[in-house]
Amino acid sequence: MPAAVRFRAEVRASARLAAPLAAGHVSHGLVGFVDTVVAGHHGTHTLAAVAVGTALFWLPMLVPLGMLMAVPPSVAQLDGGGRRGEIAALFQQALWLALALGLAMFALISLLPPLLPALGIDPAIVPGAAQFLGAIRWGIPGFTLYLAMRYLSDGLHWSLPTMVFGFGGLVLLAPLGYVLTHGRLGLPALGAAGLGWASAAMFWVQALAFALYLARARRFAPLALFAHWRRPHLPTLAGLVRTGLPIGVTVTMEGSLFIVTALLIGRLGEVPVAAHQIAINVATLCFMLPFGIAEATTVRVGHARGRGDRAGLRRAWWAGLVLVLVTQAVSAAALVGGHRAIAALYTADPLVAALAARLLLYAALFQFPDGIQVLSAGALRGLKDTRVPMWLAALAYWGIGMPVGAGLGLGLGWGPQGMWLGLTAGLLVAAVLLARRFLRQSQRVALGAA
Repeated sequence: MPAAVRFRAEVRASARLAAPLAAGHVSHGLVGFVDTVVAGHHGTHTLAAVAVGTALFWLPMLVPLGMLMAVPPSVAQLDGGGRRGEIAALFQQALWLALALGLAMFALISLLPPLLPALGIDPAIVPGAAQFLGAIRWGIPGFTLYLAMRYLSDGLHWSLPTMVFGFGGLVLLAPLGYVLTHGRLGLPALGAAGLGWASAAMFWVQALAFALYLARARRFAPLALFAHWRRPHLPTLAGLVRTGLPIGVTVTMEGSLFIVTALLIGRLGEVPVAAHQIAINVATLCFMLPFGIAEATTVRVGHARGRGDRAGLRRAWWAGLVLVLVTQAVSAAALVGGHRAIAALYTADPLVAALAARLLLYAALFQFPDGIQVLSAGALRGLKDTRVPMWLAALAYWGIGMPVGAGLGLGLGWGPQGMWLGLTAGLLVAAVLLARRFLRQSQRVALGAA
């Protein structure tokens, strides 16, 4: 088959796999949109509290989210190598790992509220942020179990459930969050805490629904996922941790750059932190498109490695790059052309809306580097190359991005705009380093190795 025909086929295959993944991630991003809009219309004070609470929630949660990303390439390599009989055992160990991570994160989040004053957060924001954290922590084990199940399905080239259950959770969150936050149907108005309780309920409903689907769907019946239940198997768990921990650290390196930026802006008062929350939510929604493509690329690269297709490794990355360039061009154009209208959707406060609109222009700057870095990181996960990318991410985000942002935003007094220039610098360096790493490793990797 000619190379051009193979490449077009790869682009189509990647697009088919990525579309539900991207839609599912957009639904996840819309959770933040719902939280931000509900909180913003409840008041700037509530919006600021949810912004800080959300940042503190996701900072530690990025570690289990990233660690469980070891599941798709592991499943894809077993599938590509004709070893489907081993998938159930791996999946059950992934569930044990998810449960352990969920309980550990519950304990950690429980310790955060008393520490808020020590972080220098505006005292007016602290009570609402603490209430938000106190509520949402109850959903953490459900969320980590849901991730393990979702990543299994993704690794088997079946990403439609990610979209369905993602939007299903959104359908629950929007009305429940509104009722609990504003106090409707005879219930008290809980403010920021209401959104925390609604999110916790959504996590558990998604987990239970996905478990029921895996147990009953004909597609998964041959795998016998829940039959012959196995106790924790330390060698298998250790293998998942060896692959997943560097991924977790890498994801945390990037995500924490945005989260710590939010916490630093939290020192500047309610208006800057509320504007930042709006802009970062929009940027997160844009990010979900290349993130879905990156996860599809992880699976395509892992499958190519499992079947011993060296040319397929690089073809999967180039196909993903074509898709990412398209999505990021659309996102950048939308941010430049609609920044004022987008900001106005979130809040009626003119000061917050004006600052958020300016920050969205900065978000447009990093659309292309953000897409390329997440795509390359996903391709490297498909090779199970996770340790060196972890250090490259540390250099890009914390050796360059954070110092530049803090220096411009706080040192030189540029405020949120300076912090966002730091984000752009970190993402640009990460894009170059991670793309270079994949192109080199895809030539060197020993094919057929699990």
